[in-house]
Amino acid sequence: MATQTSRGGDEFIKNLAKIYGFYTGGFLAFVILLAILEQVGVPNRILGYLFVFFTIVVYGVIGVLSRTAQVSEYYVAGRRVPAFYNGMATGADWMSAASFVGMAGTLFLLGYDGLAWVLGWTGGYVLVSVLVGPYLRKFGAYTVPDFMSFRFGGNFARFLAVIVLVACSFTYVTAQIYGTGIIASRFLGMPFEVAVFVGLAGILLCSMLGGMRAVTWTQIAQYIVLIVAYLTPIVILSTKNYGLPIPELTYGQAIADITAREGQMIKEGLATAANLKPHIQPWINYTPLNFFAIIFCMMVGTASLPHILMRYFTTPSVREARKSVAWSLFFIFLLYFSAPAYAAFSKLEVYTNIIGRSIEDIRPWMFTWGELGLIKVCGKDAASLQTVIDACKAVGTNVVRLQDFSINTDVIVLSTPEIAGLPYVISGLVAAGGLAAALSTADGLLLAIANALSHDIYYKMIDPNAPTVRRLMVARILLLMVAVAAAWTASTRPADILAMVGWAFSLAMAGNFPALVMGIWWKRATTAGAIAGIIGGFGIAIFYLVCTRYFPGYGVSYFGMSSLPSPAGTPLVDLAKAMAAPNAMETWVAASHPMASKVGWFGINNIAAGLIGMPVGFLLIYVVSLMGKEPSREMQAFVDSIRKPRGGTILQEKE
Repeated sequence: MATQTSRGGDEFIKNLAKIYGFYTGGFLAFVILLAILEQVGVPNRILGYLFVFFTIVVYGVIGVLSRTAQVSEYYVAGRRVPAFYNGMATGADWMSAASFVGMAGTLFLLGYDGLAWVLGWTGGYVLVSVLVGPYLRKFGAYTVPDFMSFRFGGNFARFLAVIVLVACSFTYVTAQIYGTGIIASRFLGMPFEVAVFVGLAGILLCSMLGGMRAVTWTQIAQYIVLIVAYLTPIVILSTKNYGLPIPELTYGQAIADITAREGQMIKEGLATAANLKPHIQPWINYTPLNFFAIIFCMMVGTASLPHILMRYFTTPSVREARKSVAWSLFFIFLLYFSAPAYAAFSKLEVYTNIIGRSIEDIRPWMFTWGELGLIKVCGKDAASLQTVIDACKAVGTNVVRLQDFSINTDVIVLSTPEIAGLPYVISGLVAAGGLAAALSTADGLLLAIANALSHDIYYKMIDPNAPTVRRLMVARILLLMVAVAAAWTASTRPADILAMVGWAFSLAMAGNFPALVMGIWWKRATTAGAIAGIIGGFGIAIFYLVCTRYFPGYGVSYFGMSSLPSPAGTPLVDLAKAMAAPNAMETWVAASHPMASKVGWFGINNIAAGLIGMPVGFLLIYVVSLMGKEPSREMQAFVDSIRKPRGGTILQEKE
């Protein structure tokens, strides 16, 4: 039976190009069919349902077909995913709701300063390739805590690694489910609190039955959807505005047009110098310190996130793991290289089609987003035309000025086709792409959490003799429990998508990176040193993040722009009140943007809490290791062996 399964798997691997070629053709045919249906008068709501449900059903079918009862298939997809396809799956795993939905919105509002995120996340894969990824593959672990336990001798190091993994992954997955909730609530017309659980159903179909095997083949399908969805609207806008279907090359012309329009809006009284932030001017939103702190934290966090490192456990060899990192970077580059162009085209459409428009002439699509509280005009949710008219009459304007209009960063990408007047099928396509991005990352994160709890806590620490069937059952039950908890947390709207993602990177950076790097590259690192480093680095990062976020005590600075006064010992003024204030564009930008977070020690934004924790972790590992007895010769030989690309896998897990 095992031989038949292996042969069937090998045949599947050989036919991957043909399978995903047919899939891509089928998806494009589906989009064309919906475009035809739109032209013959099928209502937009029906098209939205078709886009969302069709894609979820396809992912679910892949998950069902990929179900498995083999441990190696469930945890690491049998370690036979080719580098090219593993790179594509990693790209989908990486292209979260923050990348797809939040990135262009960040660049839209922050302009030049938003490039910190693009630079940090892209550069992180260099660190993965050079410092961590291939060496964990050579070790042969199922999870990151597996490596920590073997390298640092015992279950306490494993347990600490699980705590770090769960903390950063749970924060991250909550952001993804939040993203699915936004998309489902907009395109399915249901309350946000219900929509997050609808998105959760699609996530569970992929990850529960087949584990990493199902998630891998689903993520490849999801990458195809998300990259087509992301590039299509900006290719159309680039062609429409500048006659060239390569938005990356027309980006400079769009920036020039934005700059010209900014000056025109000031002359016409549609904006003031106080509330208009030039798109290309640096250091308006972040100080130079925080700009480079974010770049650094996102880079190091990328090389520390368990769900990303897990992807390199699935390749057939160390060499394939290295090649997989290169392919990952290429597939991620396709989207990130386009994100600044997406933001520029979006801003140009807003400045052209919304700012300066008569209040009575506001387009109906704005009311759909306004009902969700994501677009405001004159300080009020743009839920209806009459609401907007009354709100703007109170501030004495009959046209939409820049200071009267506010849009949440998480809907910039999703609403751009509607702002530009493109066919609704393009809006549905973008929604399907955003859903694919959120689902793909959520799959990987939930699997990372469930695998750590079932493999590292239950199997390695509680019941080492548990049979395979029970191990996989425990993994699936825990996955379901974590997923429901994350969906409930997301339904409370704890923060914006990019904020939660940023915290996850800092927590991973502070808790994982020092121990991983020192464990691989310094033979003298000891168990006591690693334990001290994880507790100290992760602990101080958590402390810094929680204190600056929830217990500011007194005035805090948003982006380094301004300080909002608050009596000592009391929380800040509720952001909703700030958003409701008329003529408060600057406050809304700060309040609505994910990076409206607090600044604490040394003027460092709490998103960059890892910059506080990581040095502490490295220092403690170094000092405490030198104070104790050096590791055994066997362990030092092991450290040498994992740095050699040749040779077999160090750790051979039993089925």
